Order: sequence, then structure tokens, then C-alpha cells
Amino acid sequence: MTDLRVESGSWDQLGEVAGAIRYQVFVIEQAVPEEEEWDGRDPECLHLLAWQGDRALGTARLLPDGHIGRVAVHAEARGLGVGAALMRATINAAQQLGHTEVELAAQTHALAFYEQLGFHAWGEEFLDAGIPHRNMTLQLDNQD
Repeated sequence: MTDLRVESGSWDQLGEVAGAIRYQVFVIEQAVPEEEEWDGRDPECLHLLAWQGDRALGTARLLPDGHIGRVAVHAEARGLGVGAALMRATINAAQQLGHTEVELAAQTHALAFYEQLGFHAWGEEFLDAGIPHRNMTLQLDNQD
């Protein structure tokens, strides 16, 4: 996708737009209960937004411990490279912060997407908000 840019910032800076995307994708489309989506951890996270022009197409967050979560892309932008651009930017941010690995809990239908980015699944499948997930890890190369 051309003219795609990824912006990062705090919840105060990006939360209104990131929250709207997450609400649409997780609460409306996937029926995640609101009390599970809004876990109170957003203020401590780095947030990322993928933009095409003046339209935000997707979001992700990086927790202080190196976990990536709340990766969400509007339905009409899926399959166009938005999620991959968000993930590359999030991984890069984690490297810049000195993390040696990143982890995430992937919805099982998205395992192949994350595997293409170098993540490896581990552990048993589990339910989160009624949706099957697996844990995944990516080792980072932080050598200069």
C-alpha cells in the first residue's frame, strides 16, 4: 500500500483514534466484552497508528514488558500490508527500547501472518475473550 505511514505516541496523543479502531474491530466485529478490551493498561503503553492520508487504518500497542497487543486493522484495509507495517514499526520500537524479544497472544486465524514476520508459536491454544489464541515470541537482534 503506497503512502502508508505509521505514527507512534502515548495514549494521550493517539488514544482517541486508536480506541475507535479497537472498538470497531474487537467490540463490534469480534464481540469482545468492553470490560476485557479496556484493561486499564493503555496509559503505560506505546501506541502506533497506521495512516493512509488522513485516514487511520490500524493500530497496535507495545507494553513496557515487550508484549505487543491490540493489533487491529479496519476490515476494508486487511490484506493490504497495513498489519505488517504496524508490526514492523512496533518491533522496531521494541528494539529501540532495548527489548531482546517481543511476545504476543495471536488469534489462531492470524498465526501464519505472525509467522511470516518471524514469530514462533509456543504452548497450548487458549481462549481469550472467547477467541482461540496461541502465544508467540520473536527474538530481536539488538546488536549494533
